[in-house]
Amino acid sequence: MVGKKTILVACGTAIATSTVVAKAIEEALEDRGLYVNIRQCKAAEVPSLVHDADLIVTTTPVSVDKDIPVIQTLAFLTGIGKEDVIEQIVNHIKS
Repeated sequence: MVGKKTILVACGTAIATSTVVAKAIEEALEDRGLYVNIRQCKAAEVPSLVHDADLIVTTTPVSVDKDIPVIQTLAFLTGIGKEDVIEQIVNHIKS
């Protein structure tokens, strides 16, 4: 992997939910020896912040004009399917 990839983590208000998701992603990736830049934002801010993102992980629908992968999930909040989502994230940042 050349350089750190950037993951944009979005939720409705960019306060509690995105913090939980961002921390969970960071810990899961670090456990695998992977280090990324993580930026939190409101879902409404995604279009203006997407320019340097390699991946978007969101808990709510977002609109993106660029060809950047988006993973919309509640897995980090519910625990259901969390490992599958982590593997998706790993695959995106390794590509």
